[in-house]
Amino acid sequence: MKTYSAKADELKREWVLIDAAGVVLGRLASLVALRLKGKHLPMYTPSADCGDRVVIINAEKVRLTGTKSKNKIYYKHTGYPGGIKETSPDKIMAGQFPERVVEKAVQRMLSRDALGRLQFSNLRVYPGAEHPHEPQKPTVIDIAGMSPKNTRVRKN
Repeated sequence: MKTYSAKADELKREWVLIDAAGVVLGRLASLVALRLKGKHLPMYTPSADCGDRVVIINAEKVRLTGTKSKNKIYYKHTGYPGGIKETSPDKIMAGQFPERVVEKAVQRMLSRDALGRLQFSNLRVYPGAEHPHEPQKPTVIDIAGMSPKNTRVRKN
């Protein structure tokens, strides 16, 4: 028996629309990463980009559980000595680009190589409800309705 490997001409990509309003960030990111990788398909091949194209709307309304919105810290380095910068999700969500919290969560769940960058390029994130991908007729996936845990926020 030979191992099946998906070819580029055999792939049939779909456009998927996900509403992130009220959904827990980590659960959203893991399900989106699964779709981008193509692990939901029977023809999944680890070394090929066989995932769907994902559009996320209402990214500014995503939820973080517990005290992560204040205590979680994102680091970046400028490249200069002593150039480490830090910020929290609260500051990013209140800033000009609130969708970057969702983008970073998904990006960090993909592999850190050329294939991961290619898969990440199939993700479109918008802070509001408007998006320019209506001509592609995306299939709507209700992540909030999949499980009650996807919208639950614990009170600590």
